[in-house]
Parts: sequence; structure tokens; C-alpha cells
Amino acid sequence: MAKRNIHSNPLDSHNYLFTSESVTMGHPDKVADHISDAILDAMLAQDPESRVACETMVTTGLVVVAGEITTKAIVDIPTVVRNTIRKIGYTDPEMGFDCENCAVMVTLDKQSPDISQGVTAGQGLHKEQGAGDQGLMFGYACTETPQLMPMPIQLAHAITTRLAKVRQNKTLSWLRPDGKSQVTVEYENSKPKRIHTVIVSTQHAPSVRYSQLRKQIVEKVVLPVLPKRLVDKNTIFHINPTGRFVIGGPKGDCGLTGRKIIVDTYGGRGSHGGGCFSGKDPTKVDRSASYMARYIAKNVVAARLANACEVQLSYAIGIAEPISVLIDTEGTSKISEQKLSEIIRKLFPLTPKKMITHLKLARPIYAETSYGGHFGRKGPNFTWEKTNMTTKLRNAAGLKPRK
Repeated sequence: MAKRNIHSNPLDSHNYLFTSESVTMGHPDKVADHISDAILDAMLAQDPESRVACETMVTTGLVVVAGEITTKAIVDIPTVVRNTIRKIGYTDPEMGFDCENCAVMVTLDKQSPDISQGVTAGQGLHKEQGAGDQGLMFGYACTETPQLMPMPIQLAHAITTRLAKVRQNKTLSWLRPDGKSQVTVEYENSKPKRIHTVIVSTQHAPSVRYSQLRKQIVEKVVLPVLPKRLVDKNTIFHINPTGRFVIGGPKGDCGLTGRKIIVDTYGGRGSHGGGCFSGKDPTKVDRSASYMARYIAKNVVAARLANACEVQLSYAIGIAEPISVLIDTEGTSKISEQKLSEIIRKLFPLTPKKMITHLKLARPIYAETSYGGHFGRKGPNFTWEKTNMTTKLRNAAGLKPRK
């Protein structure tokens, strides 16, 4: 069924401001996400059927890895942890957290057999492999950017990605790994009109002067990634608004896996079911169904069946087929949302096993997703970003092929 008048949608409004944030790979929560996904990748590389629910906490001088894992893989987890921290850039003890000197505590159990029998084909009440948990997952796409992502989150990710690049290639040698960005876009008649405000907070060496930091962040990080047509003389730039950000990363703040779910998805646009992605193997529908929902929404918009599309999928533990499929096109669909929902059920694989196969999710591809957002990305591993279902969607909708 189509969603009607459930909540007030900003796209139904006239003029408004919308803000989204992103964080760098050195943000403590992203460090935790990256470690969890690196451990997942190490296990999937040896055993594609690994069942992994890996949680990480990072704080001053300490990494704690916990969770439930059942696998045939033999993985040196402390080494994976230290290599990941090194890759992120925490290599200097002066930062208060570094790959060589932090303690690594590992406390892992096996997946509950009660859950396992519902996820393993032929063992539970149902023959087919079921969902690893109950829950609801959302996917979203719109025409605001070439990536079919909402503009505020896409630009916020572009800034944090650029921050990492100029740090790693030594263009700005005083940068340190922790950082955040925030972009506010002004909308007119529900379309992006201009960039209203940009905020960047980045960790830095104590030696750099604030005036130098502000100038170089604006010139070498922010302006190169913003659309020039949307920046004007009234655009506001807040760069390190406190004036100093030397203490950062796990020394400055405790980090936990799964605490940046809005950063990971659509920056507050659309809806979120509440489950995180990182550290979870694809039998967990929190991850696989969220990727499938994005894949569906993006193909619907790419096929020009709608200018915006939100997909909700819901599941019950041990049951393969989704309990519900809900499509909301914010009033922009070329056909009825009821018909569109029926087409999607026919064309797209929605059981855990079929989603994993279709999107090739039983591979070690997840460490790369742990920073920069899970959506709107390029590369062969981001299979859920493909738009290879547009012709089938248009044919099923009875519309002419796209020119």
C-alpha cells in the first residue's frame, strides 16, 4: 500500500532549510565501525557463510571487540584491529591513541543456536533461509544530485572525503584524522537553490595558526567540492568554530559501532528503521535489506518513474519473505504507488538469500562502507548503487523505454 498523510514531509512545503552532517574516518564512532567491518571482511574472506555481529568500542588507549560470531575462519583479531587503526591514520602516540600502543580486548561468543536455526535453510520452522531478526528497513533516492541522493548529505560526505584526501596526500600536513562537516541547503519550491551554511570541524596539530587553518580548509577542502552555482557571497562558513581542535579521536570521545546511522544513510531525509549496518554479515536484514531498499529506490528514480522514492521493507525473524513492502514517491509517481509496489515485489529479490546473491553481498567488501556513507558511492563493490533494473521497471509499468 502507498503511504498517505502519515507525517508532514518537507518536500510538500515551499521554502525551507535542510541540514545534514558527515564525519571522517577518524571520528571515534567511525573508527569503531571500521574495525567491526574489517573484522567482518577478514572472516568473509575465509568463510563466506560466517555469521558476524561484531561491536567495537574505542577510547583512550583501549579497543574492546565484543559480539556473537560463528565462523570457520581463523582470524588474528588484534592484528586486524591494529592494521585498521594504522590505515585510518592514528600512528602517533602524541594523538593519545595509536595503533601500536592501544590495548585490544576481545570478548566474543557464538551466535545463539535459537537464532541460527531460523537463519539456516532447513533448520527452523520454515525451509527457506529466514531473516536474522525482525525489523524495518528503508531506502531512499531523489533527483537532487547525479548520485540520486539528497544534496545536503552528498555534499557533507564530499567534504569529509576531501578532508581525508588532503590529509593522506600531505597537502595539509597539519590535519589529523578526526573531523566533521555539516551542510545546510536552502530550498525554494522544494528544489535546492543555494548553499546556506557550511560547517567544518577538523582535528589538527597544535602548531597550525587558526587563520591559516581556516583559509586553507575553505580554499583546499570546501570550495573544490561544492557546486559553484550554489555558493554565493552570503554563504556562511564556520570552520573549527571553537577555535581549537587538537584533542580528538578516541582520546577526545568514546566511539561505538552503530552510532552514526543517519550519517550512514540519507542525512535525515527519508526514514530510518533504527538498525545499524557495520559489523553485521548480510544475513542480517538490517544491512542486506537496507541495501536492497536503496537499490530499488534508486532504480525507480533512475527509470523516471518518480522524482523521489522511499521504500520500506519489514521482516520477521526466521521468515524469508518480507512482511510488508511500502512505497512512497512523495506524490511524484508516474503510476499508482499500489501498482509500483506490486511491480517491485515481482522484479526484485526480497528474501535474504536472494538479496545476498543478487547484490553479491557474501564478499569482504564492507570496510570501505564504514566511512563516507553507504550510499551515493562509486565502485564495483557498491552493487546496490547500480541502475540496471530501469528497463525492466519501465516495461512493467507500461512506459516507453528511456531515450
